[in-house]
Amino acid sequence: MTGADRSTRFAALETSIVADVLDDLGFVDQGLAADFAPFPAQGGKLAGPAFPIAGQMSPSAVSGGDAAKMEACAAIPAGAVSVWSGAGEGVCFFGELIALGMQERGCVGALVDGGVRDVAWIARHGFPVFARYRTPVQSIGRWRVTGYGAPVVLPGATARFVTVAAGDYVLADEDGAIVVPIAALDDVLERGEAMLAQEQRIRAELGRGLTLTEALDRFGHV
Repeated sequence: MTGADRSTRFAALETSIVADVLDDLGFVDQGLAADFAPFPAQGGKLAGPAFPIAGQMSPSAVSGGDAAKMEACAAIPAGAVSVWSGAGEGVCFFGELIALGMQERGCVGALVDGGVRDVAWIARHGFPVFARYRTPVQSIGRWRVTGYGAPVVLPGATARFVTVAAGDYVLADEDGAIVVPIAALDDVLERGEAMLAQEQRIRAELGRGLTLTEALDRFGHV
């Protein structure tokens, strides 16, 4: 299976289904914190292998830009989701121009433990972004990239942090964001597709008049 095929199949799933499958497999703390949200609100689903980028708050002179950020963006492989760590406080990690640069390299979206700006312009380019907040305040002189490619941590939903390594899968939609460990990708995908098919059957039966109690008796836990 190619990476593009896997991403397409993951994109057809829902985070709620993937979360249930991960629970069944013993990966119970893979959901990300509730404040990760799409910018804009209708920005689309995020699905693809993670490319981690690390950073930190670091006051400095407001000049010269961030060469390490440009290097990290240039290293993003096609088909990847850029995952920005570093607990940004009040600043944006990138805006439209960097988003365009990532998109030109084939990056399929961004997951940001911090802020973004130029949201309206990013929307026009169809670049999915999930972040903790939006802000007009730039990162130059306030926050900087410290590395890329190595595992990073993001705030979790049921644990303080979720580790995200290169190749782990990121899935984000209207319900939130979740990370699938690389070792479980195909198992989660196959089980998720089976669960989705069952949910679709249940919806069809409910539409034909089956009661919820009857559905639970017939199909079990949903």
